Amino acid sequence: MTLEAFQPSAALTLGVELELQLLSTHDYDMTPYAPDMLALLKNVAVPGAIVPEVTASMIEISTGICQDAQDAWRQLALTRDALVKAADRLNIAVAGGGTHPFQQWHQQRIYDKPRFKELTALYGYLTKQFTIFGQHVHIGCPDADAALLMLHRLSRYIPHFIALSASSPFVQGQDTAFDSARLNSVFAFPLSGRAPFALHWEDFERYFDKMAATGVIHSMKDFYWDIRPKPEFGTVEVRVFDTPLSIERAAQLAAYVQALGAWFLNDRPFEPREDDYLVYTYNRFQACRFGLDGSYVDPASSEAFSLRSHIEQTLAQVMPHAGPEGKEALQQLARLLKSEEGNDASWLRARYGEVQQLPEVVRQAALRFGARA
Repeated sequence: MTLEAFQPSAALTLGVELELQLLSTHDYDMTPYAPDMLALLKNVAVPGAIVPEVTASMIEISTGICQDAQDAWRQLALTRDALVKAADRLNIAVAGGGTHPFQQWHQQRIYDKPRFKELTALYGYLTKQFTIFGQHVHIGCPDADAALLMLHRLSRYIPHFIALSASSPFVQGQDTAFDSARLNSVFAFPLSGRAPFALHWEDFERYFDKMAATGVIHSMKDFYWDIRPKPEFGTVEVRVFDTPLSIERAAQLAAYVQALGAWFLNDRPFEPREDDYLVYTYNRFQACRFGLDGSYVDPASSEAFSLRSHIEQTLAQVMPHAGPEGKEALQQLARLLKSEEGNDASWLRARYGEVQQLPEVVRQAALRFGARA
């Protein structure tokens, strides 16, 4: 098995994927209705795709190629509306969020697809525990070396992405004290974490060939890295976002990735180094555990910041590189940093503080996703 050739794409174009929860409207637990949803939506025209995920209580939607955040929102809105309409026909609901607050992993059913069965054979119970939900953002790159440079530059901002998207404070009925508990489940997989430090595609190909020769991996899909190249699309794929509670937040996060990419291309603000990764896992943990209230150690200067202030500073740096639609999205993220509501994890905790019933929290999250609240 050799690595696919990198297919060039238009620089800074976007693609967005969202993994979503399918819910019973009786008790707002998860329900294995993915086959029914896919059957209903088989002939519905949407901008991107609607596909199954590893368990039958999940579904994934994606956009086509997007030019900016507004384009991503428009495409996601069309698909979201089709999804909600189908769910209404089946008397179920759809929601975002990085985890379902009280589902029991052992009750989940693996979706009937060969790859998912292979994963179950390899990873055992971890496959069902992978009933978690993320947003992936693809950013277009003109060539393979540009993709690796983009990947390692973006790696400095992984804590930003985690804290801004965090929406998984509850697991199995408990408040985990993490804003993003979802990423703890991802870290259980042996091929998770960070990509190897390679800035030239020939070096990355050699790494891939060595890994393939061991029999451990067969394709890029076997790597669960926080960011990975996607050679068949000509993109870099950022994978650490929790699925937000709304498509508006999903589009804002995509806008941030695009603005960072434009800043890198226009100003070349820094060159990535292997030593950037000395504080990578620490910064990642801080964002997962404390969200926007975490701390951040700058890998270049070793100076410590509050994560909130570092995001605020970075938004100001990249704002001039965003288009009109992107600027509005970034301004909304800047307002989030100063608002009492905070990120989606804070919103979920606040709702629980009001109602003290996790099923009601999930119901309200479903209304939020469907733009009905």
